Amino acid sequence: MRNKFTILGCGSSLGSPWITNYKAKLKNHPKNVRSRCCAHIQKDNLSILIDTSPDIKYQILSNKINNLDSIIYTHEHADQTSGIFEMRPFFWKNKSRIPVYGSSRTIKAIKKSYNFCFTQKHGYKPIMKAKIIKNKFFIKKGRTSLLIKSFDVNHGLINATGYVTEKIAYLSDCNDIPKKNLIYLTGLNYLIVDCLKIDKHPSHFNFDDAMNLINLVKPKKAILTNLHTDLDYFILKKKLPKNIIPAYDGLSFNF
Repeated sequence: MRNKFTILGCGSSLGSPWITNYKAKLKNHPKNVRSRCCAHIQKDNLSILIDTSPDIKYQILSNKINNLDSIIYTHEHADQTSGIFEMRPFFWKNKSRIPVYGSSRTIKAIKKSYNFCFTQKHGYKPIMKAKIIKNKFFIKKGRTSLLIKSFDVNHGLINATGYVTEKIAYLSDCNDIPKKNLIYLTGLNYLIVDCLKIDKHPSHFNFDDAMNLINLVKPKKAILTNLHTDLDYFILKKKLPKNIIPAYDGLSFNF
């Protein structure tokens, strides 16, 4: 089995088009149809989700993901977590609770909002077990082991978590990186980074912010994600250098 990273969803909090069919300037094309931000890592037989978006059932079925071993969360906002309920069939299939990784604050918030996933209630068994992360941690399955480094990024009024593994960085929701944490972004093969809008935003990188970070840390390749309805895939791609591309749902690469 090849090692593969997949962007399951690359849209902002409402996706595109919106539920009202609003899609602003986006051309009618599958690459402009965006579900909410979420990603998947497959290393040998180890299957890991980054976040559980509201669209996670569709994302998993579309990408033919047949198993799940762990989930890592960037933060607790609804567009990253509200698909957590859909994970029950993996608990039934594997006959074991799913490990859920996140910062202390994120885990506390998720356990409060979705306590039924972690605590037995009304005869229903808990399907998950929480694991608080610190700086770096390993996720293992049999002989397969994945080292993941984690660090704080600013996301408006809260801190979210950025992740780096196998020279791939995933920063789906951020508006600033503390200088001390830029060290995690050196020597990357891939940087997947928040690029919400053209205009400035209080809790997300805009286009200029994303480009400034890419030019600073110089990954071999960069992928722009968390794209709002004012960023058309084809217009964006034309203005980017060859080593930077807009994300689209289902975009994957091997590592």
